Amino acid sequence: MIRFSNPSFEDATSREWLISNGQGGYASSSLCGANTRRYHGLLVAALNPPTHRQVLVSKVEETLVLPDGELAALSANRYPGAIHPQGHRYLSAFERSPLPQATYTVGEACLRKTICMKQGSATTAVIYTNSGSQSLRLRVVPLLVARDYHGLFREQSYFDFYHEDLGNGQLRVYPQYGVPPLHISFGKGTFTPGKTWYRAFQYEREAYRGLDYHEDAFALGVIEWLLEPGREVILVFSAESMPPEEAPETWIEEEIARLRALPPAGVTDPFVRDLAISGDQFLVWRRSTRSYTLLAGYHWFTDWGRDTMIAMRGLVIAQGRQQEAASILQTFLDSLDQGMIPNRFPDQGEIPEYNTIDATLWLFVVLYEYYERFQDLKFIREVFPRLHEILEAHFKGTRYGIHVTEEGLLFGGEGIVQLTWMDARIGDYVVTPRHGCAVEVNALWYNALRIYEVFHRKLSTHPNPYARAAEDAEAAFRRFFLNERGYLNDVVIPGSYSDDSLRPNQIYALSLPFSPLSREASLPILALIEAHLYTDLGLRSLDPAHPDFKPVYRGNIWQRDTAYHQGTVWAFLWGEYALAYLKLHDYSTAACRTIRTKAEGLQRHFYEADCLHGISEIFDGGTPGPGRGCVHQAWSVGMMLRVLLDPAWKSDA
Repeated sequence: MIRFSNPSFEDATSREWLISNGQGGYASSSLCGANTRRYHGLLVAALNPPTHRQVLVSKVEETLVLPDGELAALSANRYPGAIHPQGHRYLSAFERSPLPQATYTVGEACLRKTICMKQGSATTAVIYTNSGSQSLRLRVVPLLVARDYHGLFREQSYFDFYHEDLGNGQLRVYPQYGVPPLHISFGKGTFTPGKTWYRAFQYEREAYRGLDYHEDAFALGVIEWLLEPGREVILVFSAESMPPEEAPETWIEEEIARLRALPPAGVTDPFVRDLAISGDQFLVWRRSTRSYTLLAGYHWFTDWGRDTMIAMRGLVIAQGRQQEAASILQTFLDSLDQGMIPNRFPDQGEIPEYNTIDATLWLFVVLYEYYERFQDLKFIREVFPRLHEILEAHFKGTRYGIHVTEEGLLFGGEGIVQLTWMDARIGDYVVTPRHGCAVEVNALWYNALRIYEVFHRKLSTHPNPYARAAEDAEAAFRRFFLNERGYLNDVVIPGSYSDDSLRPNQIYALSLPFSPLSREASLPILALIEAHLYTDLGLRSLDPAHPDFKPVYRGNIWQRDTAYHQGTVWAFLWGEYALAYLKLHDYSTAACRTIRTKAEGLQRHFYEADCLHGISEIFDGGTPGPGRGCVHQAWSVGMMLRVLLDPAWKSDA
């Protein structure tokens, strides 16, 4: 629990929370309830799960009427030149587990506010509890919007928010003609209509990102309850065509029980348990494929092939969630085309995008870890022909110039298409051009060949057609990537080009299940990564000594994208570093203890900074501190779980 004593607005808004509903929808705000980014809202509904996200309820303005008639406004907002009201001063505590809960204290009065979403439903409940000894009256004003979650809302005459009072504490609200309604339920409270616009909220997180940061919202009226000591009232918002029929108390209790049951059996480490609960927020149901998938990050990412493959190793497989793992894998295999799985399922439309060279190779690693965890040879047998199809397509050549060179390396890239994870591009400007044979791609290519070899031995009596290819890839990797400085080149074109920028991509040659390098060659590489790229929050994407190094990630799109892979620290790479360290030190008890100690930086971040119970996407490369990018990233959480749930982990570490 975080405790406050008359906090400043900056302190009360510097951290945020997020909960989700398993459909891509979510609720999120700062600790005091003041929105600081366009993606905040009490009800952000995925109308075509997990996409077409719409912000429908921005926030709720709350006011306490004390026994002596004094009014205490608990809300806070940033407007041009003012913070109004200043209810952040009454915030006395915030607890994130199992649900976000803020406590406000005004003299002897005490009010708890808890947020819960119903799993599988575009429904949010706000629970108010009088935890003091005085009777209170609580007045709330829901602030409504109707927009895409990437946009901002403005006062317009055609947004009239026509409403129907259904009685029994039920309202049906139509933001404009022809739009599906929002349902509001408030039990035995009273509703007094009073339509008005709240104008010019300012969102400082958007200003930091160099984007428009002003928004308007609409108030339908005031809802009021009498709250005796110990009494609880529930305000429910739902975008479902048929709102939940059961009492909100019932499904709130069910959600709390579901969250507490999420961690794998036998896990006693509180951090790992909380990571497991946090990581479940990325697992969502995709309506178009009728299967599970993983969102890459909150607030703005959908499901990406590369991110899904990397993240699911810890979020799903390591936790023993076999059904979900098989469903996700089948989702991507069903969209296999020209030997490639999709890089992204777009927000609008159902035509996948295939602009990735490594996501398909990650599929082999994930299948290997799936088999190691579940020993499900039946599933491997079913998908094995697709693995053969993938390798054949790569040898014959597929999209974007992807092909195997005569030396045995995998080459990819043409034009301005960015195929690796370092994919930042602004218009026609490519920030990190990596056409050729990228080091992590070829570490993955070597693993794909070796993993195919493992499955082939288990499933077939015929000679492996790719046995020689694995040997060629290993020899070529050592020949072309190992450089005289003692680390691995980042990109090569055999016989004509090598980029010796010191980047973290080489960590995969050490961390993946099969390494093309000897232990003797690997240890010095790990030492150089530790010396130049390692931080307690992740690995830098470029050596600080490089002239293109950018120490800070901030500003407009150009400034941010040109820093994205030019030194910025990536949290998910901490997991690959940890796996490499453990592997090269034989998972000894001492090595496990070292990595558990090194995990404390991200553990503090998880509990104390930015999005509570989340791990950010990135951090500044110069002095890593506040999180940047997405506040809650799937592969950041997933790779931490992959490390701490590794089957070779020593229990006494």
